[in-house]
Amino acid sequence: MFHGISVGLNRAAQRLAISALILLSSHLTLAGDLKKEDIERRFGRPYQVQEKLTEIPAWPLTSALEQEAGPVGYVFESIDLAPLPGFEGTPMNFLVSIDRKGNFIDVELLRQREPVFTFRDLGGLGDTPLREFIAQYIGRNIHQPFLIAMDAARNRTGHASNNGIATLDGISKATTSIRIVNQAVLSAASEVARAKLGFADRKKHGPSAQVRPDVYDPVGFAEMLRKGMVGRVRVTHAEVEKLFAGTEGANVDETALAHPDEVFVDLYVAYLNAPTIGRAILGDAQYAAVMERNFDKRHLWWIASAGRYSILDDNFIPGAPSPRLAMSQNGMFYDLRDEDFEPHDIAGPPELNASRLFGVNAAASLDPASPVELMLTVSRAKGTVLPTVITRQLALSYVPPANLFAYPPEPLPEWLLAWKNRWVDLTVLAASLIVLSIVLARPRWISLDKRRLRLFRLGFLAYTLLYIGWYAQGQLSIVQITGAIKTLKAGLGLASYLYDPISLLLIAFTVISFVFWGRGTFCGWLCPFGALQEFVGRLARRLGVPRLRIPPSVARRLEFGRYLILAGLLGAAFWLPTEGETLNEVEPFKTVITLGFDRTWPFIAYAAVLLVAGTFYYKFFCRFLCPLGGAMSLGGLLRRFDWLNRRAECGKPCQRCKAVCDYDAIEPSGEIRYEACFQCLDCVGIYHDDKRCVPIMLYQKKGKRLRPELALTQRAQAGG
Repeated sequence: MFHGISVGLNRAAQRLAISALILLSSHLTLAGDLKKEDIERRFGRPYQVQEKLTEIPAWPLTSALEQEAGPVGYVFESIDLAPLPGFEGTPMNFLVSIDRKGNFIDVELLRQREPVFTFRDLGGLGDTPLREFIAQYIGRNIHQPFLIAMDAARNRTGHASNNGIATLDGISKATTSIRIVNQAVLSAASEVARAKLGFADRKKHGPSAQVRPDVYDPVGFAEMLRKGMVGRVRVTHAEVEKLFAGTEGANVDETALAHPDEVFVDLYVAYLNAPTIGRAILGDAQYAAVMERNFDKRHLWWIASAGRYSILDDNFIPGAPSPRLAMSQNGMFYDLRDEDFEPHDIAGPPELNASRLFGVNAAASLDPASPVELMLTVSRAKGTVLPTVITRQLALSYVPPANLFAYPPEPLPEWLLAWKNRWVDLTVLAASLIVLSIVLARPRWISLDKRRLRLFRLGFLAYTLLYIGWYAQGQLSIVQITGAIKTLKAGLGLASYLYDPISLLLIAFTVISFVFWGRGTFCGWLCPFGALQEFVGRLARRLGVPRLRIPPSVARRLEFGRYLILAGLLGAAFWLPTEGETLNEVEPFKTVITLGFDRTWPFIAYAAVLLVAGTFYYKFFCRFLCPLGGAMSLGGLLRRFDWLNRRAECGKPCQRCKAVCDYDAIEPSGEIRYEACFQCLDCVGIYHDDKRCVPIMLYQKKGKRLRPELALTQRAQAGG
């Protein structure tokens, strides 16, 4: 009777947990936390915070010192632009500010719920390590390559490392969270830079070409024109007049009307960073001097004009942009500034009325090997007192020869870098999973010898605890399930799981193992905390600690607890996410495995109590309390094979396997309860061993031979 009740309770619990999993609906709107006045409190003089933009959620910053300069920076919340879910499923939120060159002014933590950054973790430091990590962005540029180095000396200088790579010191035991932080900050900053600073979209256009410094071919000016090294457009008065046709600027230029075929402007442009072009235009001495002063690696162009019209007006200020010139690429305009350098002795072009060097910031993601549009603004005025000014633009499309550049490979996405950086760990883990799969698929050889099975099992569990758990940080947790619920409920994808390759590989293998072997593959072989419990239980047995015996009917009812806890945590993930983070602490995995007992004493005491309970009752937590174990049992319903062989005599009358099963996973009838089985393989060894299997031994006494491999159908033939 009690067995029937317990089975009914287990089934009801399973249905309850499955129902909670199915409730992945209703989207949560993610929005920032701050208002304009909150930003103003953070940015005092000389900054002035403007109204939040409508086209992109960012506040422009202007400066009282540069009233006419427009925005000198932008402030925005990362959650508005890159709401990447953290490890536990909720996006973190950072207040990010960048200047007009794409340099980080500041990154401030506003909100986070990462389990590892609570006040009680990492030795009680709370989110201090996270705040120290994001402080490293200050002074870096968003288009530097960012590298997260683990166990490096902490870099608080704000300067890039060699080769322009921004090396950020990561946080051990929080690698997944840190990679998500980095992606969120950079993605949000890049969105603003593309929208407001004219930065190119690398996702669409790929990495920028790099000048090949080893390529130099002496050429003359005429040949450079022919090969496209120098761009040129020659416009007559008649062609300019056509631009103003139909406007108030038509027919107001008497000189143009009188001499329609004469040159209005002869415009030249050349990219100087390429040595072949730069040395030919400037000469070796000038080129060397220009490149020496170009310490910030700006893109440099020689722009010159001849004829009646000039690229410079009467109000031109050296070192500032020319009001008449603009440069764009792929629809994005760049800050084209005069370099305060007027080259001399340029051989080849006609007499010039202006010849200057202009530059674009190297961080602006302009691709020098792709076409750029140089725009020259032509203005006409009609009237004398309050004249009407009409403007038109002349365009010169310019692209230098491709052989002067090299294209770096497409940068890998951040999540793929995480996989690449852990290829050794992934290889070791994959090899161990292959070995485990072979053993479980053909368990006879390993389990037939009791000593051989014990050595293999203890060795693999030691590997699980030490390598998968404490070293590779591969402890799966209920947080990954509740985090997925929060993420999907918020209408976000599960891409953040790609940043934790070890856990993702374990999850994939575990899901596949459900179909073949049920829940026990993970719980019995791949759970680091489960492995620790097994070692504690074996040690207790060696020390003679008395074993607590719970009647099977009572134990089955207690097993209902893990389903109840699972349902409670899933419900909290839906409706009480903040409280759910605390409730998830029912798992001691973070205390024992992720943080290696580096927590405050209440959590250590709780974990110790569970381990001590395991000395009296084998795997107490796994069997009665573990919500992840409950989820694994539900996953075990996908099992398609009864792969543990049974005989007609199993349970009728033989109880040998049941007596040695430490998990009470074998019924008195001889049936295997797969939802309770941890796949220790002890019963497999007994089944095949003619020295331990009672039915085989009885057959042998009668002078008969019962081959284990033919006994699989015995129960069916006996009507069992």
